[in-house]
Amino acid sequence: QVQLVESGGGLVQAGGSLRLSCAASGSIYRFSISVMEWYRQAPGKQRELVAGISRDDNTNYADTVKGRFTISRDNAKKTVYLQMNSLKPEDTAVYYCRITTPGNAYWGLGTQVTVSS
Repeated sequence: QVQLVESGGGLVQAGGSLRLSCAASGSIYRFSISVMEWYRQAPGKQRELVAGISRDDNTNYADTVKGRFTISRDNAKKTVYLQMNSLKPEDTAVYYCRITTPGNAYWGLGTQVTVSS
């Protein structure tokens, strides 16, 4: 059974930083060629893609976080990270990771990030 567990969320003041982690456990077929992504969902809003990283370490970011967030992965640890700098109150949301392999997609349960002004 595959599980994704996010960690690293919390309360931070505007301008601060947090580093989120998402660790996968269980057998994930062809994990090394998976796409790993971070999404977020703020209250009353739809879930949105924040950042993604391919098996070749190509990355993409939402315009709202470019230059502030950095996604990275460690295949040996089956972990994806999201370094978040210069946080803003509008970054407040529940952050979810998703791992997509050929034929499967897995979601974590989320971690709350709250940025105070």
